[in-house]
Amino acid sequence: LKSECFYLREFRSVSALRKAVEDYIHYYNNERISLKLKGLSPVEYRTQALRAA
Repeated sequence: LKSECFYLREFRSVSALRKAVEDYIHYYNNERISLKLKGLSPVEYRTQALRAA
């Protein structure tokens, strides 16, 4: 999170920083695909695992 979000930008306010963190966490959990998770996002992988159980 720090190297991909914080260090690449300057934030003019705490609210801008908070919004950036919220957006990044949403991206990380819902949109980012991971090869370790068979090309799925973490949320997709968990959903698929729960369906299979």
